[in-house]
Amino acid sequence: MTVNAQLQAVTDRIIQRSKPSRDIYLSRMRLAASEGPRRAHLSCGNQAHAYAAMGDDKDTLAADRAPNLGIVTAYNDMLSAHQPFETYPNQIKEAARSVGATAQVAGGVPAMCDGVTQGQVGMELSLFSRDVIALASGIALSHNTFDAAVFLGVCDKIVPGMVMAAATFGYLPTVFIPAGPMSSGLPNDEKSAVRKKFATGEVGRDALMAAEMASYHGAGTCTFYGTANSNQMLMEFMGLHLPGASFVPPEGDMRGVLTNAAAKRALEITALGDDYTPVCDILDERAFVNGIVGLMATGGSTNLVLHLPAMARTAGIIIELQDFEDISAIVPLMTKVYPNGLADVNHFHAAGGLAFVIGELLAAGLLHPDVKTVMGQGLAPYALDPVLIDGIVEWKTGPSKSENEKILRPATNPFNTAGGLKRLSGSLGTGMMKVSAVESARQTLTAPARVFASQDAVKDAFKAGEFTTDTVIVVRFQGPKANGMPELHGLTPCLMVLQDRGLNVALVTDGRMSGASGKVPAAIHVSPEAAVGGPLAKLRDGDIVEVDAINGKLNVLEVGFDARPAAQPDLSDNGHGIGRELFSVFRDNVGSSTEGAAVVV
Repeated sequence: MTVNAQLQAVTDRIIQRSKPSRDIYLSRMRLAASEGPRRAHLSCGNQAHAYAAMGDDKDTLAADRAPNLGIVTAYNDMLSAHQPFETYPNQIKEAARSVGATAQVAGGVPAMCDGVTQGQVGMELSLFSRDVIALASGIALSHNTFDAAVFLGVCDKIVPGMVMAAATFGYLPTVFIPAGPMSSGLPNDEKSAVRKKFATGEVGRDALMAAEMASYHGAGTCTFYGTANSNQMLMEFMGLHLPGASFVPPEGDMRGVLTNAAAKRALEITALGDDYTPVCDILDERAFVNGIVGLMATGGSTNLVLHLPAMARTAGIIIELQDFEDISAIVPLMTKVYPNGLADVNHFHAAGGLAFVIGELLAAGLLHPDVKTVMGQGLAPYALDPVLIDGIVEWKTGPSKSENEKILRPATNPFNTAGGLKRLSGSLGTGMMKVSAVESARQTLTAPARVFASQDAVKDAFKAGEFTTDTVIVVRFQGPKANGMPELHGLTPCLMVLQDRGLNVALVTDGRMSGASGKVPAAIHVSPEAAVGGPLAKLRDGDIVEVDAINGKLNVLEVGFDARPAAQPDLSDNGHGIGRELFSVFRDNVGSSTEGAAVVV
């Protein structure tokens, strides 16, 4: 199937725009690769330190003839999604020994849970943790003793930070290894209903706690289609996972067999063998375009609109918001997974999952089929399903039809002919909206603004009964320079209650809402942010604001608006407490949200 002409045009535009930086990047990677195996450049003393605690593996390591695999892990047992990684390093080491190779834990990276920090001060460190993870991964691999790397990570900022590091060490082959989703618990719509009742005082905290515990109840990734599961989708579309690995649960034989296979595959593609596949060759412009296609086709998290440009820049590739807009216009929305629908990722996987989506998009010419992946040349293997045969994983023909068209539809009969994200721009700046869960009738609103400087102030106004008419709720000074750009997910129950009461409401903010914004129209990541004098800083209560996701507009309809002075935020409390003191250099140097809100690139 010929690649869609508009998709090819966007790709060509990215290639042309990126050529100077991409050429520099690739020349550096080729030079590093030409230096040969990493350990060859270490002195005997260097190597002795590196192998001192490796027991029976010492002789193999010192011989320098077999590949050595570096493991970068985000394990901790507070994150349900990462708790299964506790046992992976020893399993990976055994897999390496079985083929005459070695593996070492190169280092660990921090992994915070946005579910724990939602609505808390700690959320102000969340986005910055992505760049910390990139830095920590870089330190882990800087020991220069590895012929390939595997990354153990799943959630929000963890995978993007790891990809940024993998691209920086692009001469190394790299495989990402997931842990899979937790089993389905309390249905997401029931959990949402309890949250709304708690917001209105209909139920107490005991009922809320019981619902949350029944929803988030075991090891594995949270089952709604937020950023964590969007990351897993992305790794398959970009060819960094083994095919079909994303949504296999932690329990059962398949997960362990896939982990072993991933470790062995990483060892097969080192420069010591005949199938050298450095990750710099996988992470090209076409791979990032394929990732954006996957984001649109599945209605994934808006956080990836921040992460993809940051990841791409570490590989010398420049992605702009217009690229998202143009790809969204041609990619059908094929899935309905909560918060876009009632199903969770386990239901999605059972209905056909990513293999079905990728197969359909390849057939429609909406993916680049000829990319390199960790499996070799071409994306076609990612339309196959992994099966166990005598304890060994093989890939067989994937699903040819959806098992449940309420969850997953073919590209020829999608839920929507356009993707799940929309770019908005106008006199208030540029932002994004996740429209895949928002009814079309709610995607446009022109109404008076109520302006707030925190989500807590919005909640207080809600509890006081101040919202009685159609309103555009503006929450400003939530951008990366102001306070690290926290998610404002805690506003969702209040805003959904207002909708249920018959009001038309929309949110406009320079902060984040991620993949859990639900059915409320939310223009997020608005840039320039208010803290640097962006237009949001000039808004006043009562200003008429136009939010129009259908036509991509975000405007204030007030004469003389541009001449107004910008409000000055009181950020005196943003620089201390819960570790914020350590991140002033990040707030001072972070880039704009349109460029990925990054510090290290």
